[in-house]
Amino acid sequence: MSVYLPSLRQYHHQAIDSGYLGLVLSFNLCVCVYDMPYEDFMAQIQACPRECHCPNNFPNAVYCDNKGLKTIPQIPPYTWYLYLQNNQIEGVSADALRNATQLRWLNLSRNKITNEGLEEGVLGKLSHLVHLYMDDNLLTSIPSGLPSSLEQLRVSRNRISKIPAGVFSGLDRLNLLDLQGNKLMDDAVTEVSMKGLNNLVQINLAKNQLSSMPLGLPPTTTQLFLDGNNIEKIPAGYFKGLPKVAFLRLNRNKLGSDGIPKNVFNVSSILDLQLSHNQLTEVPLIPSGLEHLHLDHNKIKSKSAEALDGYINDSAPRLRYLRLDGNEIKPPIPRDIIVCFRLLTSIVI
Repeated sequence: MSVYLPSLRQYHHQAIDSGYLGLVLSFNLCVCVYDMPYEDFMAQIQACPRECHCPNNFPNAVYCDNKGLKTIPQIPPYTWYLYLQNNQIEGVSADALRNATQLRWLNLSRNKITNEGLEEGVLGKLSHLVHLYMDDNLLTSIPSGLPSSLEQLRVSRNRISKIPAGVFSGLDRLNLLDLQGNKLMDDAVTEVSMKGLNNLVQINLAKNQLSSMPLGLPPTTTQLFLDGNNIEKIPAGYFKGLPKVAFLRLNRNKLGSDGIPKNVFNVSSILDLQLSHNQLTEVPLIPSGLEHLHLDHNKIKSKSAEALDGYINDSAPRLRYLRLDGNEIKPPIPRDIIVCFRLLTSIVI
């Protein structure tokens, strides 16, 4: 059904928060759609709720968004993509989803759903569900009983303050977890609470209430977002447990140069390091493989290449993008920086 792909892709892209992984996964999911037998097509169209829209050119998708709904209507049996965002829904009942056993994609963002409003076992019965969006609701905890098929869980901007032990058990396919904008403190993100995330690639813990680097993150983590917390220091050797981390964001924390051990970023996998809007007075030691470095809006005074000359090994530096604006340094760009970093294509100072 590739003829229907462009319009669906456009809709999916609007539903996805910014991230390196989301667009790729949404595209891959779209191209997996198959033609429906005529009998199934007719059953799907005839069972479409009157409050929703089931397009004839893509009957697997049911659009119930922006309808002022307070409850979920009966969902047709051949639904793969269900959009319920921007409503007034307070709960999810098993009755409304009893026929929706083929769901791959469920968007419940921007409603009024609480943990108490989730009927026990209702999500676990969706054995084909791959993407679950519950951003901007009233959740206080990670929902329990999630299906083992889940690959993306987005619960940003809720009121989540705890992650129950074992809640991720059996979620071996989960590769993206978005928890930004909640109320998580240090004691909520532990090795016990994170257990079960054996294939996690991206975790977003930005805009929570963390005062230290989170513990127990799986070693498969590639993208770690911690912007907008209250982190003051990074423990020595912290990234030895995260050997695959490539994109690290620590913008808008309380990091000073004394809170960053000399060799803490000695991880060859790091490609993009963001430390903007902190309290650094010096450029931290960076690995030669780093390609993007954001140090803007700190308290750095030096603008010589000596400040960036502490490479971990003797290989040629690969830095391509450097931000130093918003510090206590001013143009022009010193010639020794250009000579040292021959691959630099953009520098902001």
